[in-house]
Amino acid sequence: MAHPSLLGFQDAASPVMEELLHFHDHALMIVFLISALVLYIIVAMVTTKLTNKFILDSQEIEIIWTLLPAIILILIALPSLRILYLMDEINDPHLTIKALAPHQWYWSYEYTDYEDLGFDSYMIPTEDLTPGQFRLLEADHRMVIPIESPIRILVSADDVLHSWAVPSLGVKMDAVPGRLNQTAFITSRPGVFYGQCSEICGANHSFMPIVVEAVPLEHFENWSSLMLEDA
Repeated sequence: MAHPSLLGFQDAASPVMEELLHFHDHALMIVFLISALVLYIIVAMVTTKLTNKFILDSQEIEIIWTLLPAIILILIALPSLRILYLMDEINDPHLTIKALAPHQWYWSYEYTDYEDLGFDSYMIPTEDLTPGQFRLLEADHRMVIPIESPIRILVSADDVLHSWAVPSLGVKMDAVPGRLNQTAFITSRPGVFYGQCSEICGANHSFMPIVVEAVPLEHFENWSSLMLEDA
């Protein structure tokens, strides 16, 4: 969960998000090295006579300036493509959930593996919050899932573009009217993870919170049984 003075990303709660954090650090180090090298050359050219014939007219330098960017792009592209394919891969999901944006501005969830398990999820107004709850992030019904289980999310909308995004899980998928998009994730630990609609979908764009609660399988079965009894 984000908190004041947080300088980095939220703690990863899925293997994909862990990979994204590692890739971010990897790319940031490359950017830092490039910036340091360029800054050193600029300072050296200003303070010393570095602009000699070797720098201005040298075939060796031209070869380095050509090969080095290509090598850097390869170092960034290869891990990036690997993570991209990991995010798109969906193998034998244990649970499929439809995350729908039927009308502005709330989410509806349907557990397709159960016949009558579905509900709408509205943001809790500020005046109704209890101590410990987060303003603009709490929902009256959380999307409950079992931990360490592949979860497939089918995302769509009825009115305008929306986006179902949970930063801690490394998930962000656009909800497009008339189109069914899908993504998948696995939660590696129990907890409550917050997200919001990440598409500017209208006046109440910031009031479409997403709350995912990851619990052990036994607790999920108890929760689903209670929800089906109340349906």
